[in-house]
Amino acid sequence: MLGHGAEAGAPGDLGGAAGNSDDPGGAAGDPGGERAGSGGGSSDPLDAATRATRSLQGLSTELTARVPQLLEAMRSVGTGLELHSTLDRICLTAAELAEARYAAIGVVDEEGKGLSDFVTYGVDDQTARLIGRRPDGHRGLLGALIHDPVPVRLADLTSDPRFAGFPPGHPPMRTFLGVPIRVQGEIFGNLYLAEKRDGGEFNDYDLHMVRVLATEAGIAIGNARLYEAARQRERWIDGSVAVTTALLSGGDADDALAVVAEQARRLAEAAVGMVLLPAKEGGLEIVAEASDEPMGWLGRVISPESPIVAELLSGESVFIADTATDPRVTTELAARFGPSMMLPLQSGGRVLGALATPRGRGARQFSEAERTLATQFASQAALALIMAEAQRDRERLAVYEDRDRIARDLHDLVIQRLFATGMMLEGAQRRSLVPAVQDGVGKAVDELDVTIQEIRTAIFALQQGPAEAPSGLRTRVLREINMAAVPLGFTPGHRFVGPVDSVVGELTGKNLIAALREALSNAFRHAAATRIDVVVDATVRLPDGSEGVRLTVADDGVGIQPGGRRSGLRNLARRAESLGGSSACGPGIGEDGQGTTVRWEAPH
Repeated sequence: MLGHGAEAGAPGDLGGAAGNSDDPGGAAGDPGGERAGSGGGSSDPLDAATRATRSLQGLSTELTARVPQLLEAMRSVGTGLELHSTLDRICLTAAELAEARYAAIGVVDEEGKGLSDFVTYGVDDQTARLIGRRPDGHRGLLGALIHDPVPVRLADLTSDPRFAGFPPGHPPMRTFLGVPIRVQGEIFGNLYLAEKRDGGEFNDYDLHMVRVLATEAGIAIGNARLYEAARQRERWIDGSVAVTTALLSGGDADDALAVVAEQARRLAEAAVGMVLLPAKEGGLEIVAEASDEPMGWLGRVISPESPIVAELLSGESVFIADTATDPRVTTELAARFGPSMMLPLQSGGRVLGALATPRGRGARQFSEAERTLATQFASQAALALIMAEAQRDRERLAVYEDRDRIARDLHDLVIQRLFATGMMLEGAQRRSLVPAVQDGVGKAVDELDVTIQEIRTAIFALQQGPAEAPSGLRTRVLREINMAAVPLGFTPGHRFVGPVDSVVGELTGKNLIAALREALSNAFRHAAATRIDVVVDATVRLPDGSEGVRLTVADDGVGIQPGGRRSGLRNLARRAESLGGSSACGPGIGEDGQGTTVRWEAPH
């Protein structure tokens, strides 16, 4: 179909099979002295243009009169550098030059077996929707011109033996003219024209004019492709810089991986960008995703039995033409996707994970240049991941060394002095004869005992290494509460509902702890609270009916001030939404609802 979608051999091709073996532009009646099916000969575009232009000499006054129009068309085609707008301009200019109702350019794919793009002129959006899919050039006239790129001129394409009919909604087409477009001697695609406006046929003059225009179009397309390739490389380089900066900034690791996924999705023009890391039980786990709307796939594990996982973990890139139908793809997520790139994140022979960038169903295939640039991007991201990991190890070591020093100072200096002060106060209490003084000193001694216990709890937390970290969610929540008690000056209350340790998964538990830490930090830094209650409920039912866990942190502080910062609350919401949950704030537990209550919930 010239207008939009179908193709030869199937209802809807530009003539489905139009491509008459009868070539009216052949040897007889060819004013240029060159067979219409010759393809032009020289691989030099400038030489071809010169020869094509010279062939106009000595022709009729009718053709001579159209030369200024041809020159203006050539000038129009050569303006601009953006590839797709150049193709649109070529279609428009060719249609005007040959007085055709419809025009199209079929871009041949890298394998030379079909069409990777199809740009049209003359078909409105409503008609295009009725026609449906664009042709792929595997059959019919479009396929014939791909495999035998010569000029073709038909008085009635529907009488051609390869014609297979038009799809519903396709505009009627009879007269047809097709000319190959070469870029630096290689076939780029074909320019198609249909339906002469005056109802007549395309003549020899139209053929010559369009051939000259196609030669100029090849030059313009070559320039546009070079410009587009340079811009594309620049975008991927900028994306690599953004990823490296995010990974080495020292921020949250999950946020940095989200930047990797988002940059990959944007640069690859994909529907989704995903970062997958090796799972504890084997296979690859989706740890970051980027899409126009939340997909809720975080934490899903691709089975180690998948052949694609085996290829990725061995350092091999996987390029899929159609994810929905590829037998190697075993996950239910595949049904909505078409072309896909799955690239190992590897550096120095070490595979850290994988990067996936699937496009939507019916989207164009990834070009060789895109595959190369994406592979380089994945290697750069992997190197940045290794550097960020080394940087975090150094920072973690420095933190542990500092914790050890603080713990020693607290134990050797602070606790000893507090203990000595308590002994002195107890002595003063025994010597005092005033009951009120004895009671006051006794309370002070009790407060010192509590303080010593809190400091010892803090020392225990400081001395605890990552290998000693408790695995149970309940224990981790208690640890966060005890650590927060030191800067708060009091221990927040806590309550657990349901089998917290057994039903809450590792990914949800990790994000719940991060949310708890954020909420307690906000209460300490901004709320000036004197009371905080923490509740972890593993028996809640989420709005969508699924089972989940809810974290509630309520205080009696000053509440959320108008115009104050909201970055902490946004972090809480983002973590919940990435898991398919939500986060909200409400009144606190002070008098008349003073303070703030944070509710954070997500599926188990």
